Amino acid sequence: MISKKSRNAINFISFISILGVATGTAALIIILSVFNGFDDLLKKLYNSFDPDIKIVSIEGKAFNPDDKFNKILQSSDFIVDYSYCLEENAMLEYGEKQIIATIKGVDKNYHKVNGIDTMIVAGEYRLKTDLVSCAIAGQGIAYNLGLTIDFAFPLKIYIPGRTKELQGNFQDAADNINQCIVYTAGIFEIQQEYDTKYVILPLNEVQTLLEYDNEISSAELKLKAGVNINEAVSKLKESLGENFDILDRNKQHEYAYKIMQSEKWAIFMILVFILLIASFNVIGSLTMLIIEKKSDIQILKSLGANNKTIRNIFFLEGLFISASGALLGLFIGIVVCYAQIKFGLVKLGTEGSFIIENYPVLMNTMDFIYVFITVMIIGTFAAWYPVRYITKKFAKIEY
Repeated sequence: MISKKSRNAINFISFISILGVATGTAALIIILSVFNGFDDLLKKLYNSFDPDIKIVSIEGKAFNPDDKFNKILQSSDFIVDYSYCLEENAMLEYGEKQIIATIKGVDKNYHKVNGIDTMIVAGEYRLKTDLVSCAIAGQGIAYNLGLTIDFAFPLKIYIPGRTKELQGNFQDAADNINQCIVYTAGIFEIQQEYDTKYVILPLNEVQTLLEYDNEISSAELKLKAGVNINEAVSKLKESLGENFDILDRNKQHEYAYKIMQSEKWAIFMILVFILLIASFNVIGSLTMLIIEKKSDIQILKSLGANNKTIRNIFFLEGLFISASGALLGLFIGIVVCYAQIKFGLVKLGTEGSFIIENYPVLMNTMDFIYVFITVMIIGTFAAWYPVRYITKKFAKIEY
């Protein structure tokens, strides 16, 4: 006969087992949801500046869009607008201040591709006036140079000559530098990576600086709403051939996305390992239950139950512990994630130091399914081990 104290011990161990599984499950859901939140935030930040599709040359930094190239873009019914761009690093000088930045020459359709005209925080989006060429600078660059938008002082841009050969000594090096003068018409703000890197200029100014005729470094496309990007990429690859690389938004920042996904799955595997450790509680709980129910096993055997039936009883008990822990963990994960979304319980840092104040959270239905399946697979093995080996020992009838 099992004492009340013994039953309480078994119940307590079973409760601890459920709580251990629930804690591991909740941790998986919370961590995956936080990574989903960062991934979504990263995409939103990049999508505010990057086009739907970017076409670049596989060989060389620049290419000349010929009639065939233009015709393909014009005739593709899934493209709303496209813009030709040319990027290069250059030295900027404003007054006595100098910095290195990336100048991006764009044509008149550029603002239609990514809506940069809606991101202007000072001045206006204008690339030319009747008299001068204009620049649109990132807020970080404007701050570092002290740029003003009153057209009082010019912004000077210097780039080494692409085709000129250096002759004489270093005193003659200035003769090999190409220069252009523009005036700041507007300042944009997107995110720090772009705000401290880019200055937008007219395409022809950058082509002249780099001593190009019609060459560009990329063609940026805006797709119609609802168009499948993968299908659009496939069609463009088929039409343009192997000389061009067609980059969707993920591929435009492939390295950053790969790091994010690698970190996500690395954390997932670490937490799965913790769940494996927590599953030892299930093994211990079932082992003690089988030992305590030794006499009940003999009674069932006497009543005609076979070994398979007895094993199934304890196996289902183990699955019940794992399933209860998994469901409780999923519920806790949902509550914690919802509280973070609603109230921002966990902060990223001091106010104003980051783009957002709170840890971003995005719950994904597939994560819940994957986590539940993972927990049940671990729980199945945790239940199978003690049932398979220990019931062998106690499943014999003793007279």
